[in-house]
Amino acid sequence: MTSALSVRGIVKKFGNHTAVDDISFEVPRGVVYGILGPNGAGKSTTLRMINDIIAPDAGTITILDQHAPGPKAAAQIGYLPEERGLYPKMKVIDMVTFMGELRGLSSSEAKKRAGAWLDRLGLAQWTKNKVQDLSKGMQQKVQFATALIHEPALVILDEPWSGLDPINAEVLREVVEEIRASGRTVMFSTHQMEQAEKVCDQVCIIARGKKILDGNLLDIKKAAAGDGLVALLFTDPASKDRAEVALGDRALVAESRPPRAGDVADYEVKMAEGIAPQRLLAALVAAEVGLRRFEVVVPTLHQIFVERVGGDAAIVAERRPE
Repeated sequence: MTSALSVRGIVKKFGNHTAVDDISFEVPRGVVYGILGPNGAGKSTTLRMINDIIAPDAGTITILDQHAPGPKAAAQIGYLPEERGLYPKMKVIDMVTFMGELRGLSSSEAKKRAGAWLDRLGLAQWTKNKVQDLSKGMQQKVQFATALIHEPALVILDEPWSGLDPINAEVLREVVEEIRASGRTVMFSTHQMEQAEKVCDQVCIIARGKKILDGNLLDIKKAAAGDGLVALLFTDPASKDRAEVALGDRALVAESRPPRAGDVADYEVKMAEGIAPQRLLAALVAAEVGLRRFEVVVPTLHQIFVERVGGDAAIVAERRPE
């Protein structure tokens, strides 16, 4: 599979602060790829280097198998920056049309596509309003249209869900899926892992400027599910009492604890090293324990992040005095 983006060993320092520290990853074509992590992790700095806004101090970036960051690559990229850049006095339709013309479209084609995108994003009735008349979320959708109007091969979105309500967040996810279905590539950064989990094929999680893990999201979750966590919900108090013997057997169960917040379960248990969950199920059945739920827990992306890096890694690296 050819690559939409190849990043090798990039480093970026600001004074004595290392914002991006030897990060490498590969983005195949035709996928949705998420650069994930807390605020201050180095996500936006990484995207700015890909877009040639700033240059890396070390490492290489190759775009669409052939381009270094620069004008040739920029023609193939649609970029939504974290800091929004719209002209507040321009009419909405003129704003999107203008950005299409800057991307090489004719005036008529740019206006045609601008109208189509504004209609797709639910802004058709606002086309003649000035940008400043729109809410923050609506302006976000206008800028989203400016990033997509020239049908780029690689779409890069920096914190795209910022300022969007749940309905408009769903519209954005639908558009991202349409872009992927067309065979093009979407790459975005976010600290909202619940949003990323809904759309990503592959992810790269970073914290304090360093890569924590990357790969296929499904494979990452399957590996995390292999840690042996099982959620249990009993049919009645008597069954819960009968389960105590099996749950207290440390050759079978390493730990029994309350369920995670919001989970419908009586316990979450961690299996002993090398013990398959089926062994616990067999012990519970033998003890005539009534079960409403016996489920191997697949952690959320947020839970995987917290468990892999710990709470301290979600804190922005401190800038030391010069």
